[in-house]
Amino acid sequence: MTALRVAVVPGDGIGVEVIAEAVKALRAVATAAGRSIRTTDFDWGAEKYLATGVTLPPGALEMLQGEFDAILLGAMGDPRVPDNRHAADILLGMRFRLDLYVNYRPVRLFHEKLCPLKGVTPAQVNLTVFRENTEGLYVMMGGNFKKDTPDEVATEIDLNTRKGVERIIRHAFEFARARGRTRVVMADKSNVLIHAHDLWQRAFRAVASEYAGIEASHLYVDNLALQLVRDPGQFQVVVTSNMFGDIVTDLAAGLQGGLGMAASGNIHPGRLSLFEPVHGSAPRFAGKNVANPMGAILTAGLMLEHLGWAEEARRIEDAVRWAVEEDRTTADVGGKLGTKEVGEAIAARLKG
Repeated sequence: MTALRVAVVPGDGIGVEVIAEAVKALRAVATAAGRSIRTTDFDWGAEKYLATGVTLPPGALEMLQGEFDAILLGAMGDPRVPDNRHAADILLGMRFRLDLYVNYRPVRLFHEKLCPLKGVTPAQVNLTVFRENTEGLYVMMGGNFKKDTPDEVATEIDLNTRKGVERIIRHAFEFARARGRTRVVMADKSNVLIHAHDLWQRAFRAVASEYAGIEASHLYVDNLALQLVRDPGQFQVVVTSNMFGDIVTDLAAGLQGGLGMAASGNIHPGRLSLFEPVHGSAPRFAGKNVANPMGAILTAGLMLEHLGWAEEARRIEDAVRWAVEEDRTTADVGGKLGTKEVGEAIAARLKG
């Protein structure tokens, strides 16, 4: 029996705690299925950086590509590193250097009590957002002129390539077709960003023409934000740019109970990919056993789904839904349990 090989980078702050519970869930679901997962921990994070000055060791990405099937990453960020240099080098380094162009964010509401919108049921919050993950305003191209003077000028370049735009749009349509989804919405700001987002418009129309039976529509991103709050049930698949995706997915996470419930994958189909919960390292809550591990556990489920373990991924999602329904949750979603207790309850459910 071939074991899945998972590189685990717990990260900083609460990342360490929630990733530990995600690993428990992985082991439990694998054991119940008679399968095997081998995890290897890497101590890359603030502690390592402060002690050695090293963020990603030389050759790390090549080693990961050669020896592992996926990476499970905890949140990065520590106030002792004010510029978060280590976080940028590790997380963004992996995203860009591994060309993880798909940010995959499923938005699932497991119980109406978690949604801040009145009268909204789980069936109405069941969508997927795809965010372009390697271009846009996050490429860190730009600079300052006359810095720290009254005449300072700062620029940030929004980089969009035809290849990059087209491949994330195509991924969204392929996902919709594979999952039986019939509606794809592309969000941009092409009425103002008349060059970069004209490219998005043209690429979207070209790709959409290849997918008969899937309704392709467009919304300006500000209207998308409004519509997500007004009627989330109208959306099935959303695709958008790097910055807009960053913002919209946090709004969407609010519909499912907050960032503690949000899972994500950073994917290049057919290659080594990285999976991370998106709630941040929350240093003030670290070590207090209060962080919600469900986003991390659901992220582990996404990883299994990506690696072809569909049934085990489904069982993880079902176990989290059960925990929500039974109030086996942390305080941020109305429960009274700690991080470890929630993780143990879900692991026990998976073993049963």
